[in-house]
Amino acid sequence: MKLADIRPKIEKSVLYLATSSDHQPHVIAVACAKVVDDKIIITDNYMKSSNRNVKSNCNVEILFYYKKWSGYRIQGKARYHKSGKWLDFVRGLRENKKHPAKGAIVVSATKVETLK
Repeated sequence: MKLADIRPKIEKSVLYLATSSDHQPHVIAVACAKVVDDKIIITDNYMKSSNRNVKSNCNVEILFYYKKWSGYRIQGKARYHKSGKWLDFVRGLRENKKHPAKGAIVVSATKVETLK
């Protein structure tokens, strides 16, 4: 399954992003994510642990439900961008106009699983 196939569901849902560092899991809710090609772009407005974790361990998992008990689990590799085209992209989003948009986490999916 490609991310483009579930793009509207991703972009309309609250996502739960799981990262880890030193074998310590960390999960946050993400309200603004966009799909571009085969990547999920997440804005770092107020993150602390998640951005540090991605820098030290690129393996992430995203979970979301778009309706009662129907959702997806996405495993992937993440990269943090504090400059360049991805930072420019998130700073240009309407949703981020009143937020700092300090960076962008770009997730390339390696596995997409349907949850039912």
